[in-house]
Amino acid sequence: MLQVFQAFDRELIAEIETDDEASLDRKLSTASEAFADRTSWLEPHERIAILRKVADSLDSQKDAFALMIAREGGKPLRDAAAEVVRAVDGVRNAADELRTFAGREIPMGLSPASTNRWAFTTKEPIGVVAAISAFNHPLNLIVHQVVPAIATGCPVIVKPADRTPLSCLEFVKLVHEAGLPEAWCQTLITADTALAESLATSPRIAFLSFIGSARVGWYLHSKLAPGVRSALEHGGAAPAIIDRSADLEAVLDPLVRGGFYHAGQVCVSTQRVYVHDAVFQEMADRLIAKVSSLQTGDPTFEKTDVGPLITPREVDRVADWVAEAVASSVAPAVGGTRLSKTLFEPTILLDPAPDVRVSREEIFGPVMALYRYKDLSDALARANSLPVAFQASIFAQDLDVALSAAHGLEASAVMVNDATTFRTDWMPFAGRRVSGYGTGGIGYTMQDMTHEKMIILRRR
Repeated sequence: MLQVFQAFDRELIAEIETDDEASLDRKLSTASEAFADRTSWLEPHERIAILRKVADSLDSQKDAFALMIAREGGKPLRDAAAEVVRAVDGVRNAADELRTFAGREIPMGLSPASTNRWAFTTKEPIGVVAAISAFNHPLNLIVHQVVPAIATGCPVIVKPADRTPLSCLEFVKLVHEAGLPEAWCQTLITADTALAESLATSPRIAFLSFIGSARVGWYLHSKLAPGVRSALEHGGAAPAIIDRSADLEAVLDPLVRGGFYHAGQVCVSTQRVYVHDAVFQEMADRLIAKVSSLQTGDPTFEKTDVGPLITPREVDRVADWVAEAVASSVAPAVGGTRLSKTLFEPTILLDPAPDVRVSREEIFGPVMALYRYKDLSDALARANSLPVAFQASIFAQDLDVALSAAHGLEASAVMVNDATTFRTDWMPFAGRRVSGYGTGGIGYTMQDMTHEKMIILRRR
């Protein structure tokens, strides 16, 4: 049995039956057999109808899902409610995408050998999808991994994070209630990493969607069966640059949102902030005042801004990293205190040493570090110095500085005067370097989960 605990106070929420090797084998066989039988493939209009029913059902239960997210994942209730709204929109995006999801004409007649021919491509599902998900968005990540598979006609087996499986299980129930046969969407419930690896590396899958740590993701990528495609979404230590021309008051909300949303447990959370020396102290004072006003506590309370980390062990780790920074003669400007087994006070560090972990690695906690710079080229070099690269921000009113930073930042997306965490579910979302492989986003994932087949007609 898998025990699921409330993130905030470690109260037992549920006990769930787990899968073993035999059940995984059955599920892989069921999915493979369903895909092999082309007569069982659902038409696009049937998939659209199912997805629309799922979206409507999810929308009608958004309060229950929001509370579930807050309890199992620790996300503050307001943010959990926003996650459900996004999830509903994501399902509808996939249904809408199908209306124009098509192949293309391939030009013929461009050489004597290609005359009297007409060629076009069609989209076909790639095959069985294995989706391994993460805890920090226990509903919306599932939507991004499962819904594109449903939309494109791929059977999918999804393994939610063992700490947050409830939202996934309830979502899959909605999928089945909406009319999708069970063989086309199954769950794998386990805390056994070897069993999860067996799913990811099975020769019976055609596509692996993985969201989690770089260490695990790249390991699984190296073990994939020949021909299996993958999409990996890992983390980063997102940089933001604040120029001397920035509107410091306008910077505060997106900066705090970027750093402390979901207690910093976000792959594009703002962690490293490079502030021009001319405005460093003023920016630090404003930020300290803002962060000091954040309400940290029970995520099910409406007024909570920052909730718990997912486990007490993660609080231990964050506390160790902050202690290391303090030991290197960098005192926390605000915060730095463990508040309970699962709560860590939102923390600002000023000019931590470049060799401490908070300067080099993703902390995945409510900690932000501010660094001084005098020249933009120096800020860019430091921002780009890590092996991770995902999303980044530049705050500036000077257009030349903004454009120079947008050009110079090593990132898949650069936000100008906005949080590093900004995302819409239809935009491309991808990590560079160690941070990931492939491109997320509903429509982009649908492309990855299909093959193009070319058909050539020859006429007399």
